[in-house]
Amino acid sequence: MTSIIRRGALPARTISKREFLTPFDEIFNTLLGDVFPTLHQEFGNDFFVQGSYPKCNVLNFDDRVEIEAAIPGLSRSNVDVEVIEGVLTIKGESNQRSGVEDSQYVKRELKRSAFARSFRLEDNLDEAKITGEYANGILTVSIPKVVPTDAEPVVRRIEIK
Repeated sequence: MTSIIRRGALPARTISKREFLTPFDEIFNTLLGDVFPTLHQEFGNDFFVQGSYPKCNVLNFDDRVEIEAAIPGLSRSNVDVEVIEGVLTIKGESNQRSGVEDSQYVKRELKRSAFARSFRLEDNLDEAKITGEYANGILTVSIPKVVPTDAEPVVRRIEIK
C-alpha cells in the first residue's frame, strides 16, 4: 500500500459555523431589504436582531404578522407574552428538575435558564387583538394589521364660544 503526500498543501483548519453562516445572513438581509424595502419601517430596525433567543420566524401576511418562536421543552405555564407601550415581549423560564439537593450531577448540560425577546410594534399593528398559540415547542403569536379604510374622514365642527 502506497500513501500519497501532497507537498506544499495548506494545513487544514476548522471553520466555525458562525464564520460560515454570517456571509449568508448578510446576503439574506440585503436581499430581504431590497425585496421588501419598507419591512424595517413596518417592524422597526431592531425587530430582526441577530443572535437573539428564542429563534424566531416572522411571517408577513396581508392581514396579519405572525411570529413563530422555537421554545422546545417548556410548557405553556413557563411562557409569557406581553405588550407594554408598543413592545411585545416573549419570555420564559426553563426550570429542570428540582429536589436534587441530596445528589450530585456527574455531568450537567441542561441548565436552568430564563429568556426574553422583544419586538417593537409599529402603528400598523393592532395590539388589542394579538393572539397566541403554543404547540409542540413552537409559540405562534398572531398580530393583526390595522386595516386602513377608504371612508371619507369625518369632519367635526367645533363650536367656538
